[in-house]
Amino acid sequence: MAVTKIDSPKPGTKVWLFSLLLTLQYGAQPLISKSFTSRQVIVTSSVLACEVVKVICALILLAKDGTLRNLCKEWTLVGSLTASGLPAAIYALQNSLLQISYRNLDSLTFSMLNQTKLLFTALFTYIILRQKQSIQQIGALFLLIIAAVLLSIGEGSSKAASSSHPDEILFYGIVPVLVASVLSGLASALCQWASQVKKHTSYLMTVEMSIIGSLCLLASAYKSPDGLAIRQHGFFYGWTPLTMIPVVLNAVGGILVGLVTTYAGGVRKGFVIVSALLVTALLQFVFDGKPPSLYCLVALPLVVTSISVYQKYPYRVKKKAS
Repeated sequence: MAVTKIDSPKPGTKVWLFSLLLTLQYGAQPLISKSFTSRQVIVTSSVLACEVVKVICALILLAKDGTLRNLCKEWTLVGSLTASGLPAAIYALQNSLLQISYRNLDSLTFSMLNQTKLLFTALFTYIILRQKQSIQQIGALFLLIIAAVLLSIGEGSSKAASSSHPDEILFYGIVPVLVASVLSGLASALCQWASQVKKHTSYLMTVEMSIIGSLCLLASAYKSPDGLAIRQHGFFYGWTPLTMIPVVLNAVGGILVGLVTTYAGGVRKGFVIVSALLVTALLQFVFDGKPPSLYCLVALPLVVTSISVYQKYPYRVKKKAS
């Protein structure tokens, strides 16, 4: 499969706005989810609600752009399933895992562990698209692995002492977010393939993946504990009006990811991720009054350095001497 070289777009007003909004969303999402989502809220219900909001927002934006009518005429079921089917199913599972992890990790640790998705994105991009990494990028990925290990040790040891079930921190906090990172890397590479080969727009892929992902989630929930809980207690069990805040914020973030990638490319998105870590640390200290642990303090510069180096030194094809 040939890889098309795409020039990085020049920054503009839209790029800076989208980047700023995505930084705030990434950084604030864990804290807001923990603050406004009750532990009684059924995970599947919040994920499905997020997907519905995402579809509505994307359709409104398509209509505003004036491309909705043409896309409806050109759209085919086979093309949609080919481009968006598998990534949608993967993202649906990933979102459920992230919802579980939100509730069992502190905000900064969650955000930093969530950055390991860059490692898996690079891996699956190489496997699927054959895009190579530079020596500096490989070194940056190893730094990221070290940071993830430090965070895993620190999170398990710090919460185990105050919990009667220390294994819950590992199996319901650390493991879900790391598995979600693997799935994110795979889905990201598949989406990149779809955009290069199928030429799908960001909004169209958002609509398709949200609908397909919701259908997959509904099918899996039929015999799952969440499905049983919804049938027993109702879809909005544990919800309050404030529960819509993290749902809408998460949906807007999903759209912003596509916009930042489209208008600014991967480099700007990398800076957004780094900035979001700092936002999370600041918000956690301000609102929770909880300073980062020693392991977090050690891991934070490793994460920042690894992501910055990875974005700054891309792989360059050496020109052969004539």
